[in-house]
Amino acid sequence: MSDPWVAVSLRIQRALAAGGRPAVAAGFGGGLIHWAAARTPDAVVWAGLTLLAASTGVAVWRRLRRLDSQATTRLDLDLFWHLVVAAYAGVLAAPGGWGGPLHPVTYGVVMLAAAFCRPQAAIATVAFAVALDSGLGHVLGRSGVEIASHAGLLGLFATLNLLVFRAEITRIRKLSRARVEAELQRVKEAARSYRLIGAPQSAGPESLRAPPPRVDEERLLQSGVEEIHQAAELALELLRQALRLRTAALLWLDAGGRKVHVQELSTTEDAIAPGPFSARDGIVAAALARGEPVSVFGRGVASHVPYYSEARAVGAVCGAPLLEHGRARGVLVVDREAADPFTAGEEALLAATARFFLRAIENERVFVQLERAKSEQGKLYRATDALASATSEAEVVKVGVGQAREFASFDFAAVTLFDRASSEHEIVAVSGEGSGELVGQRFRHNQGLVGMAVANRHPLPYRGDYDPARQMVFTRRLVPPAVPSLLVLPLVVRERALGTLVLGSERKGTFGEAVRPILEVLASHVAVSLANARMMARLEELATTDGLTGLYNKRTLLELGDQKLKAAARFSRPLSVLVCDIDHFKKVNDEHGHDVGDLVIKGLGQVLQRVKRDTDIVARFGGEEFVVVCEQTDARGAELLAERIRTELESTRFHTDQGTLSVTCSVGAAAFPAAGRDWETLFKATDTALYASKRGGRNRVTLWTPKLASTAAA
Repeated sequence: MSDPWVAVSLRIQRALAAGGRPAVAAGFGGGLIHWAAARTPDAVVWAGLTLLAASTGVAVWRRLRRLDSQATTRLDLDLFWHLVVAAYAGVLAAPGGWGGPLHPVTYGVVMLAAAFCRPQAAIATVAFAVALDSGLGHVLGRSGVEIASHAGLLGLFATLNLLVFRAEITRIRKLSRARVEAELQRVKEAARSYRLIGAPQSAGPESLRAPPPRVDEERLLQSGVEEIHQAAELALELLRQALRLRTAALLWLDAGGRKVHVQELSTTEDAIAPGPFSARDGIVAAALARGEPVSVFGRGVASHVPYYSEARAVGAVCGAPLLEHGRARGVLVVDREAADPFTAGEEALLAATARFFLRAIENERVFVQLERAKSEQGKLYRATDALASATSEAEVVKVGVGQAREFASFDFAAVTLFDRASSEHEIVAVSGEGSGELVGQRFRHNQGLVGMAVANRHPLPYRGDYDPARQMVFTRRLVPPAVPSLLVLPLVVRERALGTLVLGSERKGTFGEAVRPILEVLASHVAVSLANARMMARLEELATTDGLTGLYNKRTLLELGDQKLKAAARFSRPLSVLVCDIDHFKKVNDEHGHDVGDLVIKGLGQVLQRVKRDTDIVARFGGEEFVVVCEQTDARGAELLAERIRTELESTRFHTDQGTLSVTCSVGAAAFPAAGRDWETLFKATDTALYASKRGGRNRVTLWTPKLASTAAA
């Protein structure tokens, strides 16, 4: 019956915590109505106004801090309810009172709330202002019509401001976002035309879904484009002034080589068309065809100039192609009003300027590549550092998937581990859609992408293009999300695949040549960290367990036993220790051999594993002797457990070359604190009980008692 009351109590506490501060503002509003209705001493009034000012200051400070987005509505309520009360307090305290010139201030507060609050907070603030206004109007003796008109004006001002102001804010935000996106697109297109980044793999709709560059990549591209722009702008301006030109324009070819557009420009004219223009007409076609500067002067020259949007008198025009490794990238076109032909020296200067443009682009291209490589190396260094700190398989898997997001944007990730002994793969971690159904699943080695990646130690599929209809990742039953891009990276250490890292993206072309090599390097680091984690786990296992039985060894028993005993003493809890010893074990070794002896030792270890609780410690103390430490177990419980161990071993049959074999064991038990308050004393008491079982005929359980201690001493 208590659980529902606890739940109700928690809900009430949360409601009070969420509405506590607005409730304070509402309390101030009630006090304000009381002040207006009755004569209140000045000292009380000033004390209340001081408290209101202090509480409003706290509300302003809390709202400016804006701790998190989820708390914004509550903070808005707190702030604007206080401001509403403060506005009405100012109206009442000012000359003229309720009907004075300051009353419109209340409309201004409501307008601010409607403009800046979240919608829920704005509506609640308007409702609070209407309630407070109505309450004050009622106690001040105003008519119902006047009270209703005030309420209507409050609602009207709030609604109009909400519609107009917020609509304008939304329009400005959309306009700003469009401008930013247009500028980013312009930079991206310029960077692509200069080959600072690769071209999209296709011109179809999927290319529009290509992942946007990361922030550092955007800055790098913007910096590169700006450097090229400044160099071109300076060169064109110097060229224009030196050769008395009207316009100097760098016309850049598109990917198909059929169109050109104005890429860089220096001119005295305003009527310039950006293009695109045909690359098969006029001076552009002539320069591209000859592969060297071409100039024309005299009548009809204007028809050779493509970039003027209005007719202009052109006396001479010259075009110099930009050839990069024999391939045309664009044409430098210049013109002047005077019909003076371009001299050979001027044409040579234009050719040199064209080469300067190409060198500037190539230099920036190299710089961008170096900076990109530097950034990737930095990310890889941080990834390897994070992987080096991971000490378990689970940590390595988690860190590996997290670091992969630094290099590629993906929507699905999975890690599989391969067990060569069983020839099975296990999906140990999944991120993204379908994680609940896939994680923990095992499947046999097959011809799926995971199986082939492990067998061939090579990333699959080719170019990262995934077709669910034709390709299988795990099995036909275990299917990842149907994404167009998928990459299966083998985790290889010394030519041995430990598993795979599977990444999937809803964007086509995510795992292209630009990102695959770095992901392969990351996968190799994940594999090394995974192997190290396994080796550390194995070393820890060897250091703490017995190699024959898999139980704790003597050193680990002494450490854990002492910890358990100290915890029992600290919290006054019972604890017992059992020592089990196989009877006549030397005879078993002499008659049946050490292999059978080992079989018997493992058999007793298995019995102890079956009967123990999860909190009990079982260890092989040495030879044929085993120890069990039982938490929350008194002397009677220890005796019952020991008897169960004895009977189960007695009923166990071991198959040997000489037939079946059965053995028995003797058990000694002692309980804390009667048998000892420290580990050494308690264990000695348990050993004493064990020897009493041996002397009493073996195959029996003996519980330590003070009488047994005195007998042993005698």
